[in-house]
Amino acid sequence: MSKCSPLLEKKVLVPRGKGQAKSFSQLVERYGGIPVEIPLIAFRPIEKNHRLQDCLEALDTYDWIIFTSNVTVETFFSFYDREVTALPKIAVIGKKTAEVLREKGIHAAFIPSAYVAEVFVSEFLPVVDADARVLLPKGNLAREYIASSLMDAGAQVDEVVIYETYLPEESRERLAQMLDNNELDILTFTSPSTVDHLMEVVREFGLEEKLEKCIIGCIGPVTEKKLLEYGLPVHASPEEYTVKDMIKSTIAFLENQ
Repeated sequence: MSKCSPLLEKKVLVPRGKGQAKSFSQLVERYGGIPVEIPLIAFRPIEKNHRLQDCLEALDTYDWIIFTSNVTVETFFSFYDREVTALPKIAVIGKKTAEVLREKGIHAAFIPSAYVAEVFVSEFLPVVDADARVLLPKGNLAREYIASSLMDAGAQVDEVVIYETYLPEESRERLAQMLDNNELDILTFTSPSTVDHLMEVVREFGLEEKLEKCIIGCIGPVTEKKLLEYGLPVHASPEEYTVKDMIKSTIAFLENQ
């Protein structure tokens, strides 16, 4: 195997949209793979409603805002048009989320050591007052774990849905065609929703057997659990929840085959 091409020119599914796929695809190319960008997940802001409006107007009454993704940050600030100096303290999950905030001139007061909800909660609870008021903007498919855990500990948590997650229609036919023609060698998943959306297409077109030939990699234990629930093997699941580590874990699997 050439050290400059550890992915052996295999075609790698990049499940992100245009705005997020570039760095992912560049990593695949750097390691000798061929990126195939098919967004398995896309986001659209909800229509502004009374619930969201009330939370924005009462922002100064909160002690903390929790942002769980860069999409949450971008969507929130598409609705919020005031001075960022008036914001409560901010907690985030993930380096990318913190980076997006820094680009807006905002500092995150709390970042967990690992980018999963369970670690976030265990490390966040000791630094937050028991009766703190917390605002948690989220997507329509987000887990309830953070909010329920904080409320169990005595915090007052207001969850507000600010965006919807969906499978782009143009991805459906292209994904089905490429799977049917055995044109994808490695499937990568960055969230449980990407798994759900791929399996929706697989079942719609009866492509279950086509997955047997694919190497499967993912980020994070929640995504891995979702794959296992569908009965799919997980060949690469790194301890660090980043795209780079997922690619390296996939390379390690290939080298051990």
